[in-house]
Amino acid sequence: MAEARLYTQYKADVLPVLQKEFGVKNVMAVPKLTKIAINVGVGEAVSDRKKLDDIVNNIALITGQRPAITTARKSISNFKLREGMPIGCRVTLRGKMMYEFLDRFINLALPRSRDFQGIPDKGFDGRGNYTLGIKEHTIFPEIDVDKVSQMHGMDITFVTTADTDEQAFALLKHLGLPFRKRNK
Repeated sequence: MAEARLYTQYKADVLPVLQKEFGVKNVMAVPKLTKIAINVGVGEAVSDRKKLDDIVNNIALITGQRPAITTARKSISNFKLREGMPIGCRVTLRGKMMYEFLDRFINLALPRSRDFQGIPDKGFDGRGNYTLGIKEHTIFPEIDVDKVSQMHGMDITFVTTADTDEQAFALLKHLGLPFRKRNK
């Protein structure tokens, strides 16, 4: 089975650059992407289960992997929410599927988003992970816009082995994520 194109690029181009940039002697200590977690919260699923099923099918199309249904941890009477009710879905991508998704996300989905100026660099958590919110799922080419009954967004988290946000930023930048120009 062939490797993902972006993973081959990471090993050939990005790894040596990062190793030199951070002065790391051991190749295994260079920051790398470990997983991509995609999460969708569906508040309307409380009243209409069909909306959640549509979103699960959309996420399965986008990622190539069946999402897990997330349930409410506790009851909230104001929202008519009971503990254990399905309220969202999530997917964790690793390995080849992760790099294939990242490649499609960078080269196909992001350029299709409306008024795209680059992604913000404010989503780092202090431990080398980056989270990004997408407002419309229709930017992915797998979704047929004519059959969309409702728009929904998603949170995408890039989990890295980087120790600092600067290392994670450099890794994601070299992988091809189009960050906005930093104002320093």
